Amino acid sequence: MNTTARKWGTFTICLMVALVPNIDLTALNQAIPHLSADLDPSSTQILWIADAYGFALAGLLITMGGIGDRIGHKKLLLTGIVLFAAASAVTAYAPTAELLIVARAVLGVAGATLMPSCLSLIRRAFTEPKERTVAVGAFMGVAGLAVGLGPVVSGALLDHFWWGAVFLINVPIMAVALVAGALVLTESRNPVPGRLDLLSVPLSGAGVLGVVYAIKEAAAHGLDQPRIYVSAAAGVLALAAFLVRQTRLDEPLIDVRLFRNAAFTGSVVTTMFAMFALVAQSLIFSLFFQLALGWSPLEAGLAGLPGAAGAMLGGALLAPPLIGVLGRARVVAAGMLVSACGFTVYLTFGLETSYWAMVPGMVLSGIGIGMAMTVTGDTVLASVPKKRSGAASAISETATELGGALGMAVLGSVLNAVYRNALDLPAGVPAPAAAAARDSLGAALQAAAQLPGALAAQVGDAARGAFVDGMHAALVGSAGCAALVAVFALVTLRNVPKVIPDTTEEPDMEKVISL
Repeated sequence: MNTTARKWGTFTICLMVALVPNIDLTALNQAIPHLSADLDPSSTQILWIADAYGFALAGLLITMGGIGDRIGHKKLLLTGIVLFAAASAVTAYAPTAELLIVARAVLGVAGATLMPSCLSLIRRAFTEPKERTVAVGAFMGVAGLAVGLGPVVSGALLDHFWWGAVFLINVPIMAVALVAGALVLTESRNPVPGRLDLLSVPLSGAGVLGVVYAIKEAAAHGLDQPRIYVSAAAGVLALAAFLVRQTRLDEPLIDVRLFRNAAFTGSVVTTMFAMFALVAQSLIFSLFFQLALGWSPLEAGLAGLPGAAGAMLGGALLAPPLIGVLGRARVVAAGMLVSACGFTVYLTFGLETSYWAMVPGMVLSGIGIGMAMTVTGDTVLASVPKKRSGAASAISETATELGGALGMAVLGSVLNAVYRNALDLPAGVPAPAAAAARDSLGAALQAAAQLPGALAAQVGDAARGAFVDGMHAALVGSAGCAALVAVFALVTLRNVPKVIPDTTEEPDMEKVISL
């Protein structure tokens, strides 16, 4: 196979692999009502079914990036593909909630091997800078589109098959990727890898997991739970110990000197807060379409596709040529400002708004985020030596996970606080129903269903109206965050060249752009 064919073959395989876990991220939400009826999990088990994948993924990304740099990203990717397919099959046929939780955690372990390996293999395959930017943009765009496709694919499957089909479909896709990867991919690893520091692995995992768990629990239960502070403190201490240890190792899991490079650090931080802003589109509109408007899961999934398509357009088609015209900092800033405009358009959305009037806002926000994250993703990969591309990709992916979790916590809390404040229930609502209605829109609609007709309609209308107020408040936060990120990118990425040359050498830390 010639070099060009192998290069684009590598790209195609990585796209195929990236589709599956990104679709899986949102597909579970559609399947939970169906599997709950079958397995009868407790409320705590439902939470762990939903969170086990994300916790395992976030906690192991840094470790897997470092392992890939040492043993080879082809080897790690193929191992992860096999594990992901096997765990998907177990998930599909899990007879109990306990086994389902374990299978979802194993899926997260496997998922942590995939994205850093894919990005590292693309970094190795595309050595010409402009071509590499186009490849990273297309990869990021398709990954974003896959997240939007999750509800559509799962909704279509659930209309015709049992809930396990949502996970079983992963198996044939991964089987094709395994065979193609074994034949096409070339190995990508650090030629002088050094040993893996065994103490760094649990420190990084415990640190990221502790912080993510604290953020998620704070979003779900408020800040009055002692375990939230214990988890946050443990996570921060573990991360601090991890970073200190990395400075003392000859071959660290991640080279903390990379954070002295403004291009690298600026891109990682921008990625994290871009995800903070973006989470509004997936979190809020899923609730808006399904609960406030009463659409089916499939209808809601299809309704969200313009945003995902916009992300693909911004990442794959707009960002690469614009870098040559505007430079990296301005493209990121322009993307975040476009997304801020999209979030601002959302403020016109209401219960009577036509769907087609909503599409421009979704497309704008998607295009802007796609532009920004393509440039930051390419800059992260290009600003580090090839032999550390796996660790760099893992840091970027971890920032994405943290940004998403933080956005869910902060924006979700803003939405809920404004919802409770704005909810004006009619007279005559029983105290238990009123208490339930103040908890969330979903709880309000369930409580209303138990009330007499006229009162039920009044409670439902009041709850939907309050939810729209909360949604608008959260979206103001998203728009403001996006605007601030635009300014941050202009400052931190201002001296990054339009074309970052490919290098296999360690950066000269005396010459890097200092923060």
